[in-house]
Amino acid sequence: MSRGGGKGLSLKDKLDGNELDLSLCDLNEVPVRELATLPKATILDLSCNNLTSLPSDFCSLMHLVKLDLSKNRLQQLPLDFGRLVNLQHLDLLNNRLVTLPVSFAQLKNLKWLDLKDNPLDPVLAKVAGDCLDEKQCKQAAVKVLQHMKAIQSEQDRQRQQKLQAEREMEKKREAEQRAKEAQERELRKREKAEEKERRRREYDAQRAANQEMEKKTKKETVQPRKPASSSRLPQCPRHRHSWSRSVLRVLLYVLLCVFLAVAACKLTELQRQPLCISISTFFEDVVAALQNHKTLQNMLQQNSRQ
Repeated sequence: MSRGGGKGLSLKDKLDGNELDLSLCDLNEVPVRELATLPKATILDLSCNNLTSLPSDFCSLMHLVKLDLSKNRLQQLPLDFGRLVNLQHLDLLNNRLVTLPVSFAQLKNLKWLDLKDNPLDPVLAKVAGDCLDEKQCKQAAVKVLQHMKAIQSEQDRQRQQKLQAEREMEKKREAEQRAKEAQERELRKREKAEEKERRRREYDAQRAANQEMEKKTKKETVQPRKPASSSRLPQCPRHRHSWSRSVLRVLLYVLLCVFLAVAACKLTELQRQPLCISISTFFEDVVAALQNHKTLQNMLQQNSRQ
């Protein structure tokens, strides 16, 4: 084991019974792997070296009962330092420690502790005391353990409060989510009911319109049958009027022809001819007869009114 890294010098050569002395070896790191192979070394002296920190696997050396880390340059201890549950004697004199890890409270077998000559937090320094003799160092171990247990309890309480607050917040979020989902379900239900009511009204309106149209259609189909006889009655006068007009046209045509013949006979040299004399006489007789004929007069009057 070399002074820089701990390789080359056998740790067994340093082992004396259950004591392993690695002090004054100018170590800047702890040979944890080699130490783990020596479970008999329950007393470990690492004082007067250049250690600035301890590796996290150092806490696996749970067989340690007495540990001397005095006169190094340690600024902090591993967070799980409390795993060294068999530790009874701990010397941390003349380091650069300000606080101790909370897990320190788990060192329930610790009987002796020296924290002198460290820039400790004022509260921790007051609890630890001076450790100028055996009695004070034992009292320091008891008081520091109680102090660290109080800190651990407070942290556990705060952690529980935080967890409780997180649970309550989670419950609140779940309740809000359930309320939101219930509100959304109610909204969808109301929208569905409104849509159903709208379709029902449209259906009723369409049905009413269809019924009204059917009534109107039936009424229109029934009404023409009633005045069928009355509608046919005026057809007789219509035929009568058309017949009278035809007769009248024929008579007028005949009269026109007769008039032309009469005019020809009277206005020309043919008036002395026997035929013209007969035509004139016949025309005068026809006119006289027509003037006295009531039926023809009625036809003429009706025609003039139309």
